[in-house]
Amino acid sequence: MLEETNDNNDSQRREERSAATPPSGDGAIFITGGTGFLGAYIIKNLVEKGHVVRALRRSSSRLPFFIPETIWKKVEWVEGEVLDVVALQEGMEGASAVIHSAAIVSFVKENRGEMYKVNVEGTSNVVNLALETGVKRLLHVSSVAALGRTLNAATVNEEKKWEDSKANTHYAITKHKSEVEVWRGFAEGLQGVIINPSTILGFGNWHQSSCAIFKNAYREFPWYTRGVNGFVGVEDVAEAAVCLLQSDINEKRFVVNAENISFQSLFTAIAEGFGKRPPHRYASPAMSELAWRMEAVKGALTGARPLLSRETAKIAHSQTAFDNSALLKALPGFRYQPLETVIKNACTLYLQAMKQGDLTL
Repeated sequence: MLEETNDNNDSQRREERSAATPPSGDGAIFITGGTGFLGAYIIKNLVEKGHVVRALRRSSSRLPFFIPETIWKKVEWVEGEVLDVVALQEGMEGASAVIHSAAIVSFVKENRGEMYKVNVEGTSNVVNLALETGVKRLLHVSSVAALGRTLNAATVNEEKKWEDSKANTHYAITKHKSEVEVWRGFAEGLQGVIINPSTILGFGNWHQSSCAIFKNAYREFPWYTRGVNGFVGVEDVAEAAVCLLQSDINEKRFVVNAENISFQSLFTAIAEGFGKRPPHRYASPAMSELAWRMEAVKGALTGARPLLSRETAKIAHSQTAFDNSALLKALPGFRYQPLETVIKNACTLYLQAMKQGDLTL
């Protein structure tokens, strides 16, 4: 009886939405996570290339200020989120392809439950609805985290097999599990590819996502570690995603990574781009352990989000590099922007946004 009632409610909601916002013509590209950092740049790339874009958007979300308003005016919006199968079906009806970019990135314990639901269950919903509605192609935005980190210095490529390890964060586990859902979809007849970006850099809202790296450098964050990680410009990830979506490559994954550098080098380059003092105090593993515990206590007392968690402290000391050769071979015309260029351009735009009042500390 309960299942029958839910089916009736879903049908009613579907009819109401169809009456309010009729779907656009065939050939639209439907994207989840379109108001996020990477998703917004993917939309910009698609619109500039003349594609019809339909995007999922929560009622509470704001359109990112770092993308021109002229871009947003060309997007057909579907209200909902990835746990809402009715909204997903509406978005995919008549669409030729789907880019699944929606995900929660968090390294704090309080967000784990929601992160597992959105990243894993949400991806399962996207895959199921894509199969049901006959979408021809899916591009899934995963992460290098889904490949698994290594305890010792190592270079990771697409062939790395997932291993349960203390080096893996809960975010990494959710992205691995979400990939399992996508591979299931491929096995059931869905066509498409997976991309695994490294840490994404660029101009965005520095109160969110990896953009917070720029805010911390602007505030002259004094500490550095000797950890090594992969980094890539957001516009390069968007370009790679769209190029792979338009290709005939199927059932493959690609690391999207421009360069492997130390966290110290990264923070120094950003600080210099802002004309700020670069990090100058070495944070040993023991020091980082103490720091995240102190941040946890501070957060419990004040309610503020910790600047450092156990998981981010672990990442800061890991030394993992990522091999980008597979993507460059698959897309011969594609080239990464040097990180130096990405950082300089982003710093200039962040400073402009500060002057214009779009960003505050």
